[in-house]
Amino acid sequence: MSVEPYGADEESAAVLRAVGRVVKMCREREGMTQAGLGTAIRYSEEQVSSVERGRRAPTESFLEAADRVLDAGGLIAGLKADVEKARFPKKVRDLAKLEAEAVEICAYDNSVVNGLLQTEEYLRAVFGSRRPAFSEDEVDRLVTARLTRQEIIGGPHAGTAFSFVHDEAALRRPVGGKMVLRRQLERLWEVGHMRNVEIQVLPLDSEDNSGLDGPFHLLRLKDGATVGHSDIQFVSRLTSDRREIQILEPRYGIIRAQALTPRKSLAYIEKLLGET
Repeated sequence: MSVEPYGADEESAAVLRAVGRVVKMCREREGMTQAGLGTAIRYSEEQVSSVERGRRAPTESFLEAADRVLDAGGLIAGLKADVEKARFPKKVRDLAKLEAEAVEICAYDNSVVNGLLQTEEYLRAVFGSRRPAFSEDEVDRLVTARLTRQEIIGGPHAGTAFSFVHDEAALRRPVGGKMVLRRQLERLWEVGHMRNVEIQVLPLDSEDNSGLDGPFHLLRLKDGATVGHSDIQFVSRLTSDRREIQILEPRYGIIRAQALTPRKSLAYIEKLLGET
């Protein structure tokens, strides 16, 4: 699999531009201004303008209200599925598809809590700390994408096995503040008791840490293949190269062996909660 550069997703952008043209065409056919449409559907003129220019992904309520007010006969509302796909960056769509096909997902994280386990306020703080800063629309888009990916844990995917190893530093860093961290630790403690999830902590006082090269994921698929994933700086990378997988698989096994057992890790998280 190839490396995907950080940046624009032209496929999604093209979909949003097409949706915007449809909304604009229907609005002009009704002889309505952007301000008039905004008032009628309870959105601002700026929001309507952003949708028509393809700069903003409209919500389902926006599309349904615009379809009704503009008497579009389902033309606008029928675009909901296309917009939902375009709402997420391509790298997120590709990763979510692989996660849905996985029978086991393993992850090591050493800076922040793994994305599949983050509370909404914690992940907003993570995205909010990025510099140069994301716009509010970009943060909303990323948050929605991350929360959608989290649906993989539980529900119809309860048969998927999950293994998470966190460096203790990731569990002590007060991203978003002390109370945000506390609620995040509570979330970890809760999920760690699910029958298909194992959470482990690699203590800071451990002399051995084979994950110093950084965080990574391993996704074992139904067809027996294993895919590796890493997301650092400007690159989100998926790999199925056997030479690389043969490095990552034993590395993850060693990291798990260096960490506390799942039972001791939950007790450690409870200890951290008492200190927070």
